[in-house]
Amino acid sequence: MSTSLSTGCPLEATLLVVGGKWKCPLLWHLRQNGELRFGELRRRLPNATEKMVIEHLKELVEDGLVLRTQHDEVPPRVHYRLTPKGEALGRALDALAQWGVTHLAADQC
Repeated sequence: MSTSLSTGCPLEATLLVVGGKWKCPLLWHLRQNGELRFGELRRRLPNATEKMVIEHLKELVEDGLVLRTQHDEVPPRVHYRLTPKGEALGRALDALAQWGVTHLAADQC
């Protein structure tokens, strides 16, 4: 991730890390459920392709928001959970979720 901001807006830094269609839902599910295996995350995002879930998880790990733990077993077992840096997004994720609930309900009226 590049740390130089073109607009000088702090939101740009956040969006550089959590931007992407499936990143916020991945973070949300990890926050709600704690540690999850890849298959469990994949099932929670039925419209996401396996490739996109893998790519977004990899980026979230690289950016320090998610911890990937691989257990040396056959078959391989991998768990994901939020790091303290990822947990720090909790209030922001809650606010975004509440905005979505409010506006989704308003749009359906």
